[in-house]
Amino acid sequence: MKTVKQILKAKPDIVHSVTPEVSVYDALKMMMEKNISALLVIESGHLLGIFTERDYARKIILQGKSSKETAIHEVMTKDPHTITRDETTDYCMQLMTHRHFRHLPVVEGATVIGMLSIGDLVKHIIEDQQQTINQLENYINS
Repeated sequence: MKTVKQILKAKPDIVHSVTPEVSVYDALKMMMEKNISALLVIESGHLLGIFTERDYARKIILQGKSSKETAIHEVMTKDPHTITRDETTDYCMQLMTHRHFRHLPVVEGATVIGMLSIGDLVKHIIEDQQQTINQLENYINS
């Protein structure tokens, strides 16, 4: 069973984030440029929240707010659930499934060291399953 640490090794060391005062519009531009669907909200090294496309749809568009005039701190998901690099992929999948979110910040102490998406987890689970299939095929054929 893979751990978060193993998955993070395969990802770039970049954690995309904004400060709480950034406008929703500027955050969305950044998300588009980086081709990501979530940004962490960090101030002075402390994780304050997460802003996702879902937050935008539910808290800006559906409430008739302006993305250029609204600061991220007004619509972010505050105090997001975090994990450590020692968690397993199974634990992360269960957490995301039961709590209905798609991104998990990874922390070491109080420092954010990465973020996992549901896509990251699915990719690695598929790789693990393919490896198991290959091993079974080799065993059967030998």
